[in-house]
Amino acid sequence: MNAWYAEKLGVAAGADGYAFRWRAVGEPDVERGTTWCVFKRESKYFDPSPAPFMINYIVDDLDAMLAKLAAKGVKMDPKQDSEYGRFAWIYDPDENKIELWEPPR
Repeated sequence: MNAWYAEKLGVAAGADGYAFRWRAVGEPDVERGTTWCVFKRESKYFDPSPAPFMINYIVDDLDAMLAKLAAKGVKMDPKQDSEYGRFAWIYDPDENKIELWEPPR
């Protein structure tokens, strides 16, 4: 699948998928990124969601966001810290898995 995107759209994947770098109008000195990855059909990364994709949202304060969502009864998986930042996964009412990402500072 990665070869198709590279050949047809001229978008080549790096080690972590497809990264599109950008800068916010109000913070031109801070580089941000939008990333998406193609997973194999057999991937279990999205489990237990039945959806074949996942939306990833960047958040400024993962703990504060999770506290607000927990207070509203949103289903979530445990958060994880990694060298790439802090991650947590929540579910919408249709059981679609949504990734929340606080980039490393």
